Amino acid sequence: MMKAIKDSVHDYITLDPVAGDLLDTRTLQRLRHIKQLSTVRLVYPSASHTRFEHSLGVYHLASRALEYLGVDGDRARHLTAAALLHDTGHGPYGHQTEEVIRRRTGVDHDELGDFLGDTDAGAVLRDHGLSVDRVAAIVRGEGELGQLVSGELDVDRMDYLVRDAHHTGVPYGTIDHERLVRELQYQDGTLVLAEGNVQTAESLLLARALMDATVYRHHVSRVAGAMLERASERLLESDAGIDVERFRRMADHDLLVALREHVPDLGERIEYRNLYKRAIWADLAATPADVVDLDHEGERDAEREIAALAGVDDREVIVEVPGRPTFTEAGSRVVVDGVPQRLEDASELVSGLRAAQRAGWRMGVYAPAEHTDAVAAAAEDVLGVRAGSIRD
Repeated sequence: MMKAIKDSVHDYITLDPVAGDLLDTRTLQRLRHIKQLSTVRLVYPSASHTRFEHSLGVYHLASRALEYLGVDGDRARHLTAAALLHDTGHGPYGHQTEEVIRRRTGVDHDELGDFLGDTDAGAVLRDHGLSVDRVAAIVRGEGELGQLVSGELDVDRMDYLVRDAHHTGVPYGTIDHERLVRELQYQDGTLVLAEGNVQTAESLLLARALMDATVYRHHVSRVAGAMLERASERLLESDAGIDVERFRRMADHDLLVALREHVPDLGERIEYRNLYKRAIWADLAATPADVVDLDHEGERDAEREIAALAGVDDREVIVEVPGRPTFTEAGSRVVVDGVPQRLEDASELVSGLRAAQRAGWRMGVYAPAEHTDAVAAAAEDVLGVRAGSIRD
């Protein structure tokens, strides 16, 4: 008998035998203790949902998509297992610590081959006759099936947009995910949306752009996330005895406890939402090109220079330069007059959304409230950035 789980977004989710066994592993249960929206929940208090329930949602949508695509048997079992396991490589606080882990291991969260092989989840896969390597390849987005889990039209995106909108109370992520999975098809090995679905693809694109602006890139979440990244770096550099392999297997609460003990100045601020404030909040036009292209080391060098000029401790200055705006969803393909086209070629909306995304880009310099004026003046001098009007 197949187990059914009640979900706040998809109603009942029915588990196949592999999923049922995977769900009981420590590898998946850890995701109950990693919040889906990490520091965003400091802005939206009800956004306390986890990567565990999101993983169930991705599994559900993948199963639905396979029904409509007519994929079954061994291929389907590998795909649904990959959908359920796709986030198990995340460290504590998910994407907020991803760069810290990548810089020390060279590994992204979706590279699960070595990670899964020695876990109880890997043992379950083998017990059911599934290949850990095939599952890991799908999670990386390889092959036809990989596009369903990690691609421009993936079910991962479909679930998190709806789920994040539901739990934040922000309506912009609401999409017709049932139509999206119904209209998926393969053409020459590429996942596309069937004829007549330009607007369906646009809705996914628009939802992603609006959620990015109002939820994912909210300035409070960005400040908290930057503080968490610096605190995590200091934790790994301290004498706490925590190496990166132990770090990446932590849950959110494990990291908070470790930071409170070993990096208390930032750890307690993050835990109790006593965050740094914005000294600089500059758009692309106000930011020199060499600053836009600063790498991690460049940010750290700038922090030290700004702190020295402002006369503050260099641990009290954070420079955060996000990557240049990208719009990967614009590359999704939809059939128009019998021919698959990139959405950016088929839709007039894309150019406007791309311009809006560029207009919403901001680089930030953060410091304790009592130092923001001095840090702002120093940052303008060191970086050549024009400070904008900021209300915190």
